[in-house]
Amino acid sequence: MPTRQLRFPPDFIFGAATAAYQIEGATSEDGRGESIWDRFSRIPGNIANGDTGDIAADHYHRMKEDVKLMQLLGLKAYRFSISWPRIMPDGKAPVNQKGVDFYKRLVDELLNAGIQPWATLFHWDLPQALHERGGWTSRETAAAFAVYCEFMAAQLGDGVKNWITINEPWVVASHGYKTGVHAPGIKNERTALQVAHGLLLAHGMSMQSIKGRRPDAQVGIALSLSPFEAETNAARDYIAAERKWQEEGQWLLHPLLRGIYPEALFHEYGKNAPEIAEGDMQLISQPMNFLGIQYYFRKVVGDNGFVQRVPGSEYTAMGWEVHPQSLRRLLARLTDNYRHLPPLYITENGAAFEDTVSADGRIDDKRRIAFLRDHLHQAYIAMEQGVDLKGYFAWSLLDNFEWACGYEKRFGLIHVDYETQQRRIKDSGLWYQSMIADGGRFDVEEPADFTPAPLDLEPANPTYALPVEFQVSLIQP
Repeated sequence: MPTRQLRFPPDFIFGAATAAYQIEGATSEDGRGESIWDRFSRIPGNIANGDTGDIAADHYHRMKEDVKLMQLLGLKAYRFSISWPRIMPDGKAPVNQKGVDFYKRLVDELLNAGIQPWATLFHWDLPQALHERGGWTSRETAAAFAVYCEFMAAQLGDGVKNWITINEPWVVASHGYKTGVHAPGIKNERTALQVAHGLLLAHGMSMQSIKGRRPDAQVGIALSLSPFEAETNAARDYIAAERKWQEEGQWLLHPLLRGIYPEALFHEYGKNAPEIAEGDMQLISQPMNFLGIQYYFRKVVGDNGFVQRVPGSEYTAMGWEVHPQSLRRLLARLTDNYRHLPPLYITENGAAFEDTVSADGRIDDKRRIAFLRDHLHQAYIAMEQGVDLKGYFAWSLLDNFEWACGYEKRFGLIHVDYETQQRRIKDSGLWYQSMIADGGRFDVEEPADFTPAPLDLEPANPTYALPVEFQVSLIQP
């Protein structure tokens, strides 16, 4: 197959991402308060091997070393999250100045290294004190979040221009409040749906508070999205796949981008549907400066539910299918279906594999290199088709505490020896470094006659219509 050289635009942002609880450690130092993940991880059976985030990758003490590694990789941007309980131990004033100072030092180090800081304001570590007062089911929490966000914008806004309000609200609601596999471990669909609404409301309130403090701030939200594809051409499989897309995708996308919940699904939920106050949907659907997309795998759906293994597919150590083409399909569908879609950033994309450190300290992770290259290739094709994609953040900069999986799964471009905290750049990190240094340029194999088809954008009078490739619902290789 012929080789084609791709080159991303000069202003395309290549970065990497992390989250506070997954890397910082120092959970009881310098005035930090307790989060729901501190409490949840201490309950036996919740986390693999009884692991906690108490030390994690010790980034709180090794921040300067880690920023030097980012600079060595040539990152243009770094997406980190701010630990709300490190700033406000009880979720509200008083403020813990030592926590604020840590993030000020981080931002200064990044700027001195020529790296754009991208701050996520909530990446799952809700202050335990707020949870005990109702958590995300309470409008008090959304209001407290807006105050915290305004405070951080005031403190860091001279250096931080790009803000992500909420990380993956669907995962927070579903895993934390419906299945209970994440903190705080609740299993109740009605609660989960109200939590999802509370998170969207907090996003809207915080957009107002950040913009009120820093009118030039670029503000968005990060959604975890998977395209849902039918197992066969049978109508029942297609209907099942579309139902799941409404539940996990449109349930958040519609409120954010259209100011409504999917009507049929809202009625289907009946008494479990969230309580909505007057003005909520206007708050939630304020125009964003960008939308963060977090893609890891597609979901194949049949009449009997999710297909656990697709014959012939590759899977990561998480059991997630490797399917780069579905990233392009996802980006295309969003662009097709939402007329007022803001610019897009891939704010997380990566893979966990079994990494082995050789005798000379090398981590030869060819599968992760292929994962990154193939997903960037599909993102590039989406851009050629007309998708307004502005940047890509690899998940993750460092191996880290992977939530319920503890330290068993490794996503990092940089290997962390948890016994010694020694860092080693993996071969995938070196590939990423080389690609960035070469101006976002790398080679891929493509058919000689390959020409990306332009997107068929939504008409002026918006109606819901699926792109053709979603109507043809066969599993594609």
